Amino acid sequence: MKCEEQSSLKIRMLHNVEDLEDVRKLESLVWSFEDSVPVNQSVAVVKNGGFILGAYYQEKLIGFQYSFPGFDGKKVYLVSHSLGIHPDFRRFGIGEMLKRAQRKTAGEMGYDVITWTYDPLETVNGNLNLHKLGAVVRTYIPNIYGEMSDQLNAGIATDRFLVEWWISQSKSNSVTGNDLHSAIDLKECEHGWLVDKVDLTISQNHISVSVPGHFQEIKRENLSLAIDWRKKTRDVFSHYLNHGWIVTDLVKDNEHPGQYLYLMEKGDHHNGN
Repeated sequence: MKCEEQSSLKIRMLHNVEDLEDVRKLESLVWSFEDSVPVNQSVAVVKNGGFILGAYYQEKLIGFQYSFPGFDGKKVYLVSHSLGIHPDFRRFGIGEMLKRAQRKTAGEMGYDVITWTYDPLETVNGNLNLHKLGAVVRTYIPNIYGEMSDQLNAGIATDRFLVEWWISQSKSNSVTGNDLHSAIDLKECEHGWLVDKVDLTISQNHISVSVPGHFQEIKRENLSLAIDWRKKTRDVFSHYLNHGWIVTDLVKDNEHPGQYLYLMEKGDHHNGN
């Protein structure tokens, strides 16, 4: 798809069984049939406060976004369950288009916040969720799905950030990675391994945390190092998020190519209230 052809991309709500069957076929292609959502469940979702968006190019379904309502005992919110793009149409920004359409639709339906989870070591997702969309993170969940055998998750704990995307609030990031004097650098660059002990004593209002930009490559080449990244970042994020910090952005580390920095702020500055 050329850039000028993106104007022919159409995003619409999906309601009928035939469209939802196409979504399951695309899910099966992106992940597997076993991981796809049965159509009878999709029908129930779109009839009871959720919705599924489809992205079409030349009348062909090439992407989808699946959302359902959640309730934590106090308030109703929208859960962004999954988003999938046909392998032939990735890297065209379709995922971001679907997310922005999701936010618009959610607002029209009366939701004020959308939540979802992602692996903090998957920086492509972090760049979309935090840097482009402007979501924030307050919660770190260790091994939320237990052991998984798929290619992305096999052999390592399924830790996740819980993302909050407030519909009525725009986030402005005035702090960049280069502005931060308090950095938690987990990598010992001279030999590629990680520091033995994580420093959790930093108390300034802004800190940054280093993560690799090629985690799946690390997993393939050195699983022990990947597991160490998981454990060290879990220690850092769990500690600071539990003590009132918020993850607000992900930026490239200009001093270390191939590495990224999560930016964190102390205090409840982005709550949508």
